Amino acid sequence: MKAIWNEEIIAESEDTILIEGNHYFPPQSINTSYFEESDYHTHCPWKGEASYYTILVEAKKNENAAWYYPDPKPAAEKIENYVAFWKGVQVKE
Repeated sequence: MKAIWNEEIIAESEDTILIEGNHYFPPQSINTSYFEESDYHTHCPWKGEASYYTILVEAKKNENAAWYYPDPKPAAEKIENYVAFWKGVQVKE
């Protein structure tokens, strides 16, 4: 799977985990040069608190377009630190 934004591949892996229609990419599969930590957080009842990244590609910013669970609840422990995308990021094979 590939995650693409602003015509750049920002993550690529054959080992994503599909949950609720979202592909979660292993942390080592993201191109960290495109990711900036965000102060934004959300809460999922069964996964826990999500942290977010803002994506920056060629001076274009996509705020809070990627999320991950640094300390997930036990039911979601297999996606700890795995990264998922939204807000216009294309995820495809």
